[in-house]
Amino acid sequence: MALRITYATMSADNEELNSAYEKSVLDVQARLGQNHGVIVNGESRTDRDFFEEVSPIDKGILIGRYAQATTDDIDDAVAAAEAFQPEWEAWGWEKRRDLMLTAADIMDAETFDLAAMLSYEVGKNRLEALGDVAETVEFLRYYANQITEHDGFVTPLSSLSPDETNVSVLRPHGVWAVISPFNFPLALAGGPSTGALITGNTVVLKPSNTGALMALEFHRIMSEAGLPPGALHVVTGGDEAGDYLAHHDDVDGLTFTGSYPVGMYLYRTVNEKRPKPVSAEMGGKNPVVITGSADLDQAVEGVVRGAFGLSGQKCSATSRVYVEEPVYDEFVDKLVARTAEIEVGDPTENGIFVGPVIDDAAIERFEGAVAEVRDSGGEVLAGGGVIDRGDMAKGNYVEPTVVHAPLDSWVWSTELFVPFVAVTAVSDMEEGLALSNDTEFGLTAGLFSADDDEIDKWFAGIQAGTTYVNRAAGATTGAWPDIQSFGGWKGSGTSGAGGGGPWYLRQFLREQSRTLIR
Repeated sequence: MALRITYATMSADNEELNSAYEKSVLDVQARLGQNHGVIVNGESRTDRDFFEEVSPIDKGILIGRYAQATTDDIDDAVAAAEAFQPEWEAWGWEKRRDLMLTAADIMDAETFDLAAMLSYEVGKNRLEALGDVAETVEFLRYYANQITEHDGFVTPLSSLSPDETNVSVLRPHGVWAVISPFNFPLALAGGPSTGALITGNTVVLKPSNTGALMALEFHRIMSEAGLPPGALHVVTGGDEAGDYLAHHDDVDGLTFTGSYPVGMYLYRTVNEKRPKPVSAEMGGKNPVVITGSADLDQAVEGVVRGAFGLSGQKCSATSRVYVEEPVYDEFVDKLVARTAEIEVGDPTENGIFVGPVIDDAAIERFEGAVAEVRDSGGEVLAGGGVIDRGDMAKGNYVEPTVVHAPLDSWVWSTELFVPFVAVTAVSDMEEGLALSNDTEFGLTAGLFSADDDEIDKWFAGIQAGTTYVNRAAGATTGAWPDIQSFGGWKGSGTSGAGGGGPWYLRQFLREQSRTLIR
């Protein structure tokens, strides 16, 4: 692309970008609605039950039918991955790296078609969809750069005599399972899979049924780049398939991205028979503190983009806002006015910022949260309704919503995954910081302040893995490989290493100390 797209890109005011995307929206329609098999060792298995995925934009649009993996399929995929893993490791890191760079080039060239499919599949607007593809390309290139910088993670050690050679070698665990979510269906399937593959693990990928098309596209591109069939397998299916894969005796490591309850269940149970690395990247209830010294226009833009981007369906979405009392009324007035300006509609259309939520369950969560605000004595300040007019009646659309609610309401603590943000006044930054940390989560957090002392205290005190100060492009959202490592503390993550950061590849490797005496 002539214009580099990241999640911090503020507008699509680029004729070349818009023309290319809009052409792809028409071109990819012929690729929708097809049957897709479970992919085991390069074989597509379609003689299975199918899941039908429809678009949240318009439920009359069939995205695809996905064969639902049986336990035999998963056994076969894991066995094939296990059998091929020694050969894949023996390729050497340079050859694996070069393949990833080839895949990155292929994906980059297909950016607009992939983005258009993403928009249809999960309802992302054009910038969010282009960002999802561009991030996956960046994962491929960044992890290739990381393994090069670390010389394949081989480190010479000291010796006790001239005849002795000692070296630390980081080696793959073996077979790695990746369970990916719907909301970043390419980046969160491709990112962890790339990390596992480039370090010499083979991968069995289980995507969400909602978002499976992008995982299959990732497999296609990797195959076109030269990835052998035994290195990557895709087992489409529901929760039972994911549970069976995660607990498979011959899986040696797991990356899961999804909800806190499921992530914690896997974290507790996967290691019952033997120790295995379990990287569970879970949810967030991400706070923003706005102090009296803040630029309120900047803060409003950051909150709007953080709360309503991808219709609030990001684990990093801004969901709690604590504003110092002297500027509370002014901030709320500005936030409500800005929310009223947001365009909601078909996300493939230019100028649309908020598209649909993913399914009926999301609409039910939205309606339940709005009802809770009213029942608890709170106030809906903006939005609050389901949109059922015109073409939007064909999909899953709700209004971007701002509320004020009592602090004991569950809307302050429950991750909602809808375009919904709660705001309240606090006496000072310290109270806002304390309320921010009063949660089981610790994924992302934001601050708006012009006071260096406040900023230093906030950075030192906030319990979150990904933090931002004065970021209009997204108060709590928008991490980018090699720019912001993305990972959570507390109940938001188990690995302690953020995706797209300098320590991420380490989790896919285990150390072997080698001593040779001649």
